[in-house]
Amino acid sequence: MASIYHLATILLFCFAQLSFSELVQEQPLVLKYHNGPLLKGKITVNLIWYGKFSPTQRSIIVDFINSLSSDKVTLPSTSSWWKTTEKYKGGGSSTLAVGKQFLFENYPLGKILKNPHLPALASKFNGVNTINIILTAKDVAVEGFCMRCGTHGATRVGRGPVRGTYIWVGNSETQCPGQCAWPFHQPIYGPQTPPLVAPNGDVGVDGMIINLATLLANTVTNPFNNGYFQGPANAPLEAVSACTGIFGSGSYPGYPGNLLVEKNTGASYNAHGISGRKYLLPAMWDPQTSACKTIV
Repeated sequence: MASIYHLATILLFCFAQLSFSELVQEQPLVLKYHNGPLLKGKITVNLIWYGKFSPTQRSIIVDFINSLSSDKVTLPSTSSWWKTTEKYKGGGSSTLAVGKQFLFENYPLGKILKNPHLPALASKFNGVNTINIILTAKDVAVEGFCMRCGTHGATRVGRGPVRGTYIWVGNSETQCPGQCAWPFHQPIYGPQTPPLVAPNGDVGVDGMIINLATLLANTVTNPFNNGYFQGPANAPLEAVSACTGIFGSGSYPGYPGNLLVEKNTGASYNAHGISGRKYLLPAMWDPQTSACKTIV
């Protein structure tokens, strides 16, 4: 008995020297591939501006999209972040280019949009290998906004089997910035860490960039609900939504991680874009490591 007790004491002492992280190994995050098509090749991105956006706000978003396929940018870059999508089986490299833009500044459907309005607006531009993005201004309410910061889906192109894709992202500046513009605004729930300074000086639009980046990656890797995701198809965890709240190394709930800071403005970012732009982009699931990957 004494020897057993002594052995147990030694084992207990050894375990006491191990850190909690060593005892509890983090399980790999796995997004299952459901054998459906992914978007690849040259993809045209059409923009539908619903409500009033300033020229500066529009240029921040247009520059971001064009930055995703630009290799002439300082690292870490938006394009280096986007290249992770190439690792998804069934996909490949995808080049995004802004196509047509349409401004609905007079609110033709009113300032309260229902879910059916989104695919209806998206159908303004039908085409194969296109992503039609609806961007709603800060004074436009969308059904389900704040419970979600955006969404993506698919529409039929004509009467055939071909489908196009669409994304909706709203400006949350006056409606729910604590939910849809964190970490540039105080969070509604959880640890109350100080908000970061937005890299483009616009909390609402910089928040839109985070959500747009999320949905672009989700759309390319799961365009028709049979690509990469975990969980139910009607409420999936996808390429970036599976990594919510992670922006840099060392992140934990309420803390976005270690980021780059602009000396003159104090703004936080992790990616360079074209025209000297800086952006904060969320982590993306890397299928080669089964983990959320950050670029800083």
